[in-house]
Amino acid sequence: MTLTLGMITFDSTDPGPLARWWAAQADGTIVEENDGWFYVIELAAAPYRMAFQKIDDPTPGKNRVHLDMTTENLDGEVARLIEAGATQVAQHTMGDFRWVTLTDPDGNSFCVSGSH
Repeated sequence: MTLTLGMITFDSTDPGPLARWWAAQADGTIVEENDGWFYVIELAAAPYRMAFQKIDDPTPGKNRVHLDMTTENLDGEVARLIEAGATQVAQHTMGDFRWVTLTDPDGNSFCVSGSH
C-alpha cells in the first residue's frame, strides 16, 4: 500500500477570503465551494490541491506543518507576497541558500526559498 499526497488543508474561521488569497498567490483556481465551509483550489503547477475548511476555533500557537515554496526571484516574490497581504517573519541564510518565513493573512506560516 502507498500513500499519495492529494490535498493540503488549512483550518480557518473565514475560509473564503483565505482560499481566494492562496489561489491568487499560487496560480490556482477555486474548483469547489461547499456552502462557505470548505473550499478546494486546483494548482496549475502541482499534482495536489489546497483546501480551506471553516472551523470555530483556530489552533493557537505556531502551526506544526507549513508550506515551503520556491521561486527563481526570492526578493521579488517576497515583495509581491507582502504587497498582497503576507507578513514577513524572518529571513534566513545557510551558505548560498536563502529563505524567508512569512505568514498568510490568517497567520499561517510558510517559507519561500531561492538562491542568490
